[in-house]
Amino acid sequence: MHSTLEPLRQTKTILLTTYKRDGTPVATPVSIAFDGERAFFRSYHKAWKTKRLRRNRRVLAAPCTLRGKVKGEPVAAEAILLDGDQARTAAQALARRHRVLQGVLVPFGHRVMRYRTMHYELSLPSA
Repeated sequence: MHSTLEPLRQTKTILLTTYKRDGTPVATPVSIAFDGERAFFRSYHKAWKTKRLRRNRRVLAAPCTLRGKVKGEPVAAEAILLDGDQARTAAQALARRHRVLQGVLVPFGHRVMRYRTMHYELSLPSA
């Protein structure tokens, strides 16, 4: 297990593991983007992972393929919900890194489905 987010920098997709109330882990591939030292991902308000993150923001993030095949060691982190300018920074970083998927398709899909987009920052866990 790594103590920095550096192992995630070279991948475009991470396997994000969130936890159910009973502690059962649930892993989902998500796009990741960096802005300087900050790492971001997004979801939408009705997604199960978003609901799990409301209860427990501790996650594991591992580099993976688009289909979720793990390619490296996981990093223990916390997913912090962003809003306002911070969420716009995350959206811009994701759009720069994933021009078609996160710059066009996901925002369009969220608008069409009337989803509220939730932006998160991955940070190292506090003590």
